[in-house]
Amino acid sequence: MRNELLLLLSLVVLYGGVLLWMKLFGKQGLYGWTVIATIAANIEVLILVDAFGMEQTLGNVLFASTFLVTDILSESYGKKAAQRAVNIGILTSLSFIVISQSWMLYVPSPNDFISPSIEAVFQNTPRMMLVSLVVYAITQRFDVWLYHAWWDFTNKRWGDPHRFLWLRNNGSTLVSQLLTTLLFTLGAFWGTYDFSTMISIMLSSYVIFIFTSLADTPAVYLARRMVEKKQVNE
Repeated sequence: MRNELLLLLSLVVLYGGVLLWMKLFGKQGLYGWTVIATIAANIEVLILVDAFGMEQTLGNVLFASTFLVTDILSESYGKKAAQRAVNIGILTSLSFIVISQSWMLYVPSPNDFISPSIEAVFQNTPRMMLVSLVVYAITQRFDVWLYHAWWDFTNKRWGDPHRFLWLRNNGSTLVSQLLTTLLFTLGAFWGTYDFSTMISIMLSSYVIFIFTSLADTPAVYLARRMVEKKQVNE
């Protein structure tokens, strides 16, 4: 039960972290969280753990927090703000890939003892990082587009832009994360793991994404309330 408890705790901490950064720094805090989550997720995705009877990459929950960020930005700050967060995430991933791979070019000092560990983590991961970058760019842009497509649909149908937040939140995130699961698993692990392991990773990842998507809906509602309260006070 250790891994299961840690994953549940990380979900609470990470989603709470998103809201805390937003409360402290506003929209800029959400952009800052995007940078941190993007870098950390590129490392965490290399780690496989067994939890809830499934094998899964550790980066799932952290990556899910980036969808929470774009949904909060879409809801409370607009489509352009959400697209800006996506662009920040793309540039962050690209910068991290270049920087981390440049470390491999140096000849270590005879007294160095950390390089073998660094190389073990980063030397064989350019493919995974590049796949992560491409998938992030595709699915996050799609998520922002779909969020606002749902918003336009419900607004035209019922004439109230404030209603149906739960629908545009889950209706965009669940579809986007299904696309994320398929593209990332095939791109990152094809030829590395056998087919049954890939299917296991794919299914477990999407199960986790379903849970994290449903769990982030209260956070989006709370974030909207925080923004509206701040606007009233101002």
